[in-house]
Amino acid sequence: MRPYEKDIHKAVEVLKNGGIILYPTDTIWGLGCDATNEEAVNRIYQIKKRNNSKSMLILVDDTSRLKEYAYVPSMAWELIRVTNRPLTIIYPRARNLARNLIPKEGTIGIRVVRDDFCRDLIRIFGKPIVSTSANISGQPSPSNFSEISEEIKQSVDYIVQWRQNDTRHSRPSSVIKLGKNNEVIVIRK
Repeated sequence: MRPYEKDIHKAVEVLKNGGIILYPTDTIWGLGCDATNEEAVNRIYQIKKRNNSKSMLILVDDTSRLKEYAYVPSMAWELIRVTNRPLTIIYPRARNLARNLIPKEGTIGIRVVRDDFCRDLIRIFGKPIVSTSANISGQPSPSNFSEISEEIKQSVDYIVQWRQNDTRHSRPSSVIKLGKNNEVIVIRK
């Protein structure tokens, strides 16, 4: 039994019921929900006090899931293979996700997680999970659990216990967008 197994089962129960979780990702702590549930996605926008025209990303547990949610240009496979740190890629032609998660241009940021906790959570849940920093929009992203505001903690349905005592300072992922003609646009290093 993994040390976080009870946490995963509780988080999955909350996600299946349209709830919001506060959880450690492969980068920073995030707010998460079922990426196919419009009401849950809307709640995250409300919690963050964020305009719903600003997109959020999703996490998947395996590269085999990418094609279910977006068009994956061939160059993306090589980028995923060679990266040595968490990488979010913005893909064209998003699909099979909550409509309010997909911006007008039809793209979606997706990160394939390598962290055991996140991978197990997503695999057991069986769907992608929204991931956005656990902060009010415009405020600094918390680099560990102790930096998350009480307002955020009070607004979620479940707070994962796993890694709450980890005081390492984490960073958000790199973000790139795949443009036309295979150009790579760096959004965040």
